[in-house]
Amino acid sequence: MHPSASLLMTVIGGSGCPLAPAALLLSLCVGLPSSVSSCSSSCLCASDIISCSGRYLSALPSDVPSYATRLDLSHNAITVLPVDWISQPLGRLVSLVLSRNDISEIEVNVFTLTPRLHHLDLSSNRLTALNSSIFTGLKELKELLLFGNQIAQINPGAFSDLHSLQRLYLSGNRLVAFPLGLYWEPGGPHNLSFLDVSYNRLPKVPIQSLLSLSQRGEIYVQENPLVCDCAFLALLQYWMWKQYRPLVDFIGGYPCRGDSGLGSECCPEVAPDVSLEEQTYQIEPGRWLRLSCPGLVSAATTSPVVFWVTPRTVVNSSSDDPNSHLVVFPNGTLDIQSALLEDSGVYMCVTARRHKYDPSDFLEVRVTVGNLSTTSTNGLARRSSAEHFNTAFTTLASCVVSIILVLLYLYLTPCRCRESRSGGSRGCGGRAIIVCSDPREVESGHRRSNGKRVAFLEPQVENCATGVPKTPGVNFGHVTTEGILKNGSRTVGQSLADPANIA
Repeated sequence: MHPSASLLMTVIGGSGCPLAPAALLLSLCVGLPSSVSSCSSSCLCASDIISCSGRYLSALPSDVPSYATRLDLSHNAITVLPVDWISQPLGRLVSLVLSRNDISEIEVNVFTLTPRLHHLDLSSNRLTALNSSIFTGLKELKELLLFGNQIAQINPGAFSDLHSLQRLYLSGNRLVAFPLGLYWEPGGPHNLSFLDVSYNRLPKVPIQSLLSLSQRGEIYVQENPLVCDCAFLALLQYWMWKQYRPLVDFIGGYPCRGDSGLGSECCPEVAPDVSLEEQTYQIEPGRWLRLSCPGLVSAATTSPVVFWVTPRTVVNSSSDDPNSHLVVFPNGTLDIQSALLEDSGVYMCVTARRHKYDPSDFLEVRVTVGNLSTTSTNGLARRSSAEHFNTAFTTLASCVVSIILVLLYLYLTPCRCRESRSGGSRGCGGRAIIVCSDPREVESGHRRSNGKRVAFLEPQVENCATGVPKTPGVNFGHVTTEGILKNGSRTVGQSLADPANIA
């Protein structure tokens, strides 16, 4: 019972009011129907999590609280999902688990009352086909689990309305055709980034489509009875060169393992010892460009299976599109006719090769379409800006270092100052700057504003270990204070430069 309802019943019961009016007053005050606040007797409720797992239910409970965000109905005996499986909308439900049941039929529009679902688990049931519009209303669904069923057919429109779907698990079913319609049907999951169709009955996969789709996400096709032909071998070698995780993680589940001997049959003219270096081309719009397949002898006498992965599409020699300006010749050469700005990017030649290539090999060709003069000017401008920046940074760093060195010279002393025996402080270190007035003015007690004098004195340099001067200095004992400076000249007393006064 709702906490406020319990409190209100206690108060009313304590006051001696009849129970019927109390119940009416309770419903008016709380304002919640009983179905909202109650939990089904066949389930366990923990806040907004409802667990009805392993209860041997043959039908879905209809009294699910509307505040539920996760509903677990796994490990039961449910066989059908009818339209009216719940009596009220579950607008807050984001996770619905129906795995490990006997569900063989899902009626149309069954999920319209759960529009906020993000996770739907229908794995390990008895579904044999996916009819159209069975997932209508699940526009926010991100993950759909259908593995472990008996699905052999996927009808057109089965995944319509799943605009937000990102991960789809279809492994462990009976599919005999790759569900390519997932990616191009109207209203389908065009943002799909994860597809698992492993452990099915696929004899082949659309190589050209997989070369394009694998650029967008992960596709798992291991443990299928796939035929190992030249096209599939080219796909596997391309994925291995790209270190494609679905292949690298499950390499043992793919055919063409080890030395299948198809390398020489599929492409006998591959040059095994050719040096693969980075190739870069730059052309102007409207010009033609011919690209040779890296590592493939251009004068091949046979017609190898060659795919070209371009920035916008995937083409091969069997592509018959008269409106396309990308043409692959039987020897594997790609012609870019009347190049467009959108053709700029990386081109990859995919073919079955006789030997394995290291991931560090350059199998890609970079093409830039644009005005050559404009591109050169932009390159010079970028280099000039970089040079100016380097010069300014070097100048600034030099100034900072100079300032630091000056400060160290002025303030950092090589040894501590020691006090003389007379109690005075004897300096050792930097130069002393003395600002004083005329000595006679100081003695007379009068000081003029313009009578200041400056003297730069070089103190004696002490030996830091013994305190004894290293070199004889000027003997200031024979120089009177009054004769140091007067009006900028030495007219009173003896000169400091007098040889008689030098010790």
